[in-house]
Amino acid sequence: MKNLKQISLKKGITVAELVEEMDSCGVLGAGKIGKASRLVKQMFEDSDYTVFLSLAGPLVAGGLRTIVAKLLENENVEVVVTTGANMVHDMLESLGCKHKIGTFRAEDKQLKERDIGRIGDIYIEHRAFRKLERWLYTLLEEIPEAKRLRISPSDLLLEIGKRIDDDNSILAIAAKKNIPIICPGLTDSIAGFQLWTYSQDKKLVLDSLGDISKLVDKVYEAKKSGVIILGGGMPKHFTLFANTFREGVDTAIQITTDRPEPGGLSGASLEEAISWSKVKSEDDTVTVNCDATIAFPLIIASALNDV
Repeated sequence: MKNLKQISLKKGITVAELVEEMDSCGVLGAGKIGKASRLVKQMFEDSDYTVFLSLAGPLVAGGLRTIVAKLLENENVEVVVTTGANMVHDMLESLGCKHKIGTFRAEDKQLKERDIGRIGDIYIEHRAFRKLERWLYTLLEEIPEAKRLRISPSDLLLEIGKRIDDDNSILAIAAKKNIPIICPGLTDSIAGFQLWTYSQDKKLVLDSLGDISKLVDKVYEAKKSGVIILGGGMPKHFTLFANTFREGVDTAIQITTDRPEPGGLSGASLEEAISWSKVKSEDDTVTVNCDATIAFPLIIASALNDV
């Protein structure tokens, strides 16, 4: 057995040094963050890896937008699989609609009267979504009707990204770098319902199967497959199930606060995924039970320290 090393701090310690200390300690949450950083660094440094980033939960609204955007800009990530809500909030930021710091102890009836919506302790004004609706309508009009007759969610998000002038936008950078944004639940978002409203009078048909083809093509092309999963839900399942076509991913980390006991996918262990051929081996996997807004910046800052 290897001796546990106590975590040592010093004045001016860097994030990379701190995470290295946690990795050397090797146990509990600290050990998992240390291992996750090593696995992410491995994925980023090895050009044989195709890296899939799965996003669920209020990650853009919660402050991780710029980190994700920089990973795309640096081409550390080749595919993003996300909820519609995260892309909605990316659009809102690009339109100048800023998220506000609120409180979990809010009086929600008062917030409603003030035309404010709450996500945990994050506030966003409802007028932002009305601005989004007008902007989306104008944008959709710019897409030729022939293209709108059958367009996949990723191709629609590509068209949206091309029309965003914001260096910190996930959608804009993905469009510039030709990185697919796979959004299996796009219709389950405010933008999705706005798209439906548009489709009542105009031609617009979303082809969700087109995104499966695009995602599976990326899986087949991968010499090695690596996944970084933030949260769970549909993006996690979509990413992992696509990788069953190559008998599972080679390397995987997930950051979640969900628990496995209820049997739901969001809290399911990566070891469980082996039984479904979603993950090849437990050796190069780790689950970090933590709020992604805490663990993800630590892991990425450490992994990118000398990449």
